[in-house]
Amino acid sequence: MWGFFPGPSSTSACSPQFGGVLPAMTPPKIQTRISHSGPKLEVFIPFLGKYHRPVSGRCCQTCTPRSWDGFYPERLAALGSRDVSRVTETDTRFRGWLVRRICGFLAAWEWKIPAETPGELLVRICSSKRVQGAASAPEPGSEGDEGSRQRWKEKICQILGEIQAPLSPLLLRLCHWLLPKFLTRLFLGVQLHRGQLEMVLRAARTPEVPLVFLCSHQSQVDGLLLSFILLSQGIGLPRVAVGACTSPLRSLLQRLGGIFLPSWSELDEGLSGAVLDAYVQEVLRSRQPLVLFLEEPWAALRLADPARRWLLRVLRALQDGAVPDVLVVPVGIAYDVAPGRMEQDGAPPQPLGISTCLQAAFQALRRHRGCAQVDFSQPFSLREFVNNNLVRPVLTENCPEQLLLPTILGRRLLDVGNVGTLSPSLGTEEEILVTALGLHALSDSRACSAIMAVGITAALLLHRHQEVVLLPQLMWDFSELLEQLLLRGCAVGFSGQLRALVGHSLRQLQPPLALHLLGPPRAALGPPKALARARLGRLAGGVRHHLAGEAVGACAIRALLLEVLPILGHPSSLTRIVLSRDELLRKILELLQLLPPTLLGLQPCQPPDCHSLDILDKLILGGLLEEELESERWGCDVAPRRFLWGRSLGSFSDDSDNDSEHGVPKQCYKLTEPQGFPGFLLFLCRLLSPILQTYGRAVEFLQRPPWPQPEADCVEALLEFLAEDEGGYPDRSLALNSLQSFKDIGVLEELQTPTGRLLQLSQPFQSASNREKLAAFIHQFTQP
Repeated sequence: MWGFFPGPSSTSACSPQFGGVLPAMTPPKIQTRISHSGPKLEVFIPFLGKYHRPVSGRCCQTCTPRSWDGFYPERLAALGSRDVSRVTETDTRFRGWLVRRICGFLAAWEWKIPAETPGELLVRICSSKRVQGAASAPEPGSEGDEGSRQRWKEKICQILGEIQAPLSPLLLRLCHWLLPKFLTRLFLGVQLHRGQLEMVLRAARTPEVPLVFLCSHQSQVDGLLLSFILLSQGIGLPRVAVGACTSPLRSLLQRLGGIFLPSWSELDEGLSGAVLDAYVQEVLRSRQPLVLFLEEPWAALRLADPARRWLLRVLRALQDGAVPDVLVVPVGIAYDVAPGRMEQDGAPPQPLGISTCLQAAFQALRRHRGCAQVDFSQPFSLREFVNNNLVRPVLTENCPEQLLLPTILGRRLLDVGNVGTLSPSLGTEEEILVTALGLHALSDSRACSAIMAVGITAALLLHRHQEVVLLPQLMWDFSELLEQLLLRGCAVGFSGQLRALVGHSLRQLQPPLALHLLGPPRAALGPPKALARARLGRLAGGVRHHLAGEAVGACAIRALLLEVLPILGHPSSLTRIVLSRDELLRKILELLQLLPPTLLGLQPCQPPDCHSLDILDKLILGGLLEEELESERWGCDVAPRRFLWGRSLGSFSDDSDNDSEHGVPKQCYKLTEPQGFPGFLLFLCRLLSPILQTYGRAVEFLQRPPWPQPEADCVEALLEFLAEDEGGYPDRSLALNSLQSFKDIGVLEELQTPTGRLLQLSQPFQSASNREKLAAFIHQFTQP
């Protein structure tokens, strides 16, 4: 049993949901350190009770340096937040007692909704060069030019009807009048930072340049929520892009601004794609905001196929000169608990119908109300991003199978054997650019998302308190973890008294997760059941995403200690062990080559060796490592030869000379712990446990099914296999990422067959001994 520890009674971080008061303080001081790896790191020190909370969401200074200073208001952090779900008389042109009673209706009636003329839109679509080029192909069995043109026009009209429908102003005003009432029933508040809103409003005033919002996707409510925010805050009525949907509500959603991918077929793909290209160009020309969701709620952190198709149309509009430029705005959406999301096994949602919507609304309204926050990142120029195109070299030149396979198998690359088509083709230059933009925007949207109180509590229950924990100890650790996050500049979506925050989080978690109380009311919490582990892992994803870099470094330290402790024995204190910089970088780089960057919250425009140097800098700045010269202490340098960047993993110089022999001290580090949070290094190791344990179980799964088999069947079989383990994480997103990583490093390969693509084991890993080597490689980083 844990003892009782006195903790801070309150924290101030964000919105006023829990009665917390954010005092007017001076802006945060920033400590700047120039690292040897080149980039400048900024850390907000300190925060709690002394400075304004950090606000994340700057654009990439590497890919879009000219956009870095654009639209960013001075003293952005001091502007504060507002609850956009509560419409007041300040949102109307009127004042008075009666206005306060009907302000929602008056505001919805005043919002500007663009008028449309369907006939003119059809004429512009038909006159598009892409549509005319696709329609100029001779139609089989055509009789005469006039009849053929009429049939083409009817087909174009049919495709356009699948994509969109004319807006209904009356239906839009009625829906957006009812939406605030629904949101206040569903959430305690929907927070939006005024400084971020000011950025977007400045960007919206740029002449002839449309806005495209690239969003993370947490729930089926996201589309309605963003549509309401953009319209009510004066940005404009957006067109919300949806994938191919067979929902009976499709026509209703189209009237409310939804646009859909047309039905694709081999015969009509050319014409359907051309009509979709032309329509997206017309939307951008009219400067209507366009909202694209980059991922699916049940497959987070993976760029969805519908998102690739929509992004391709936006890029073509820019390349064809339909618009001079496009301002891209990554958007992060964070919930305490995402409403309507399938939380049992991450299964794909059912088709959106009336019964499904009513059932989801009823379940959401019965649950304790949570909080939500929407964060806009800094807009950046798409033309500048395309011209620089710094992600492409990272995608095309870094081959994980060439770097990682020799390390895993302990052989040279030429001795690995036939690995088939290890790296599937990334496609044409256009498709590579779409992938680069999508992955970068997905990383940006996740980086600007706020961390919620439920996420912090879930991370502590899953990765720190795996047994019984007393409530005072949980409150203390909540405060300490919050401080660690704030010191790293992470934005949070809550404020209030500490006891109220932890109590609110436990109420959100308790009914579905069967967290049971032990002893007196709210005195202690028992361990979660097996079915709750996967959901706790998903809820803790925000904390993992923001600390993933340091978690990779912590797992690399664990792997080094695992190698050296059997030789040195167990010292009285781990602080006596000195870690070699070269060996630590090598282990970090190995893990970075195994895991995809989006899963770790890393920007894809930087190569893995740069990420490894940044991670080492973060470990030093975070107080986990302390630099010192080589001494007589316990050494952890299992490979004394110097690591050469630019070669494959495990490639070292053949010279026996090292820096120490030439009189230059070798760089070494000793382990330290942040004050107030003992065991923080172990906590960071466990943050990656859901990912690494899923990868380890996926290796065991490789010997079970018959190969080859379709990827969809493989995913379902893997999920069933993961559910058999009481301590596992049957999460669909992690299962998909593990199979994708195995394809990238050459464990699995794709076969093209007349029935579709099949997955099979590559030649080296058909051997049981090589699969055991892969399992041992993953296990060295895994902290149970």
